[in-house]
Amino acid sequence: MDISAIFPFADEIGYIGLALVSFFGSLIPFVPLPSFIFLATMSAGDKFNIHYLVLISAITSTVAKQIIFLISYGGRKMMTDKTRARMKPFEKLVKKYGAAAAFVAAATPIPDDLIYVPLGLARYNPLRFFISTFVGKIVLSYVVVLLSHYFGMAYVEPILENVDDPMVVYVGFAVFAAIMTAAILLMLKLDWEKILGRFAPWTVKSDDES
Repeated sequence: MDISAIFPFADEIGYIGLALVSFFGSLIPFVPLPSFIFLATMSAGDKFNIHYLVLISAITSTVAKQIIFLISYGGRKMMTDKTRARMKPFEKLVKKYGAAAAFVAAATPIPDDLIYVPLGLARYNPLRFFISTFVGKIVLSYVVVLLSHYFGMAYVEPILENVDDPMVVYVGFAVFAAIMTAAILLMLKLDWEKILGRFAPWTVKSDDES
């Protein structure tokens, strides 16, 4: 399947379309691939300014991730005392390495909400989160854009060469999102004191002890 079959309207809707796909694709937890593919499709050739594409993608995706972060930030109030106690060591860990974690999650194609949701629950500094995420998204967007602009879509299309119907790709996105959502729910139920006590014992100490 040709990559353009997934977003056949890319050339027609232009920068506004990229902003919408990037924002909503990033706002739906764990579904970053549609916006990456859309960005790559628009970057191939010379119709669009590659620097505009990077800025639009980075800004809109960062704003969307900030919303997810702030929802998680406020969602802490809905956690039970038992869940908060289990999450306490993990919160200490992500707060210490929060900026680096947010940057790496943004600059690489990993499911970044696995990092952003815990950072929000740990009430990490929102401004630091925004800056780290934005810088990371700039880096990732430039990688996608430059690869697509100078090398075309050859590095993506082999993944889809045995796919005939775009609907298969859409369903794959939905299944992946469901799996990652389940991973977050599992994370909330883990006993982080036992897990981190072995590898990062400072996270299980009380504030008075540390």
